[in-house]
Amino acid sequence: QVQVSESGGGSVKPGGSLRLSCVGSGRALSPYAMGWFRQAPGKEREFVAGITWNYGSVSYAESVKGRFTISRDRANNAMYLQMNQLRLEDTAAYYCGAMMSSKRLYQRVNYDYWGQGTQVTVSS
Repeated sequence: QVQVSESGGGSVKPGGSLRLSCVGSGRALSPYAMGWFRQAPGKEREFVAGITWNYGSVSYAESVKGRFTISRDRANNAMYLQMNQLRLEDTAAYYCGAMMSSKRLYQRVNYDYWGQGTQVTVSS
C-alpha cells in the first residue's frame, strides 16, 4: 500500500509564494509519475503539474506555467511544488497523486493514490 501526504499550505496575499511538499510512504515508492491537482469549491479537481519519477520530465497547466515549479527528491520519496506570484484564482485545496504506470500526467483518473489535500488561500 502506498500513502502520500501533503503539507505546506497556508494563507498568502496576491503575489506571495508558498512551497507544497508531498511525501510518500508504505511499500517502496517507485511510481511512474507524481502530480499536483487542485480543487476549488464547486469545481472539479484540475491538473496543476506532474513529473515523471525516473527522468524528471515535467508538465504544467497553462494557468501556472512560469509561476509554479514542480520537483522531486527520489532519495526522500518527496515531491514539491514551488508556487510564486500567487493569484486569487489559485485558491484551492491542493492534492498530491501517485501514478504507478505510464499514462497521461494531466488526467486525474490515471492516478492510483491520493493524499488528503492541503489548503492554499490567496486573499488580500
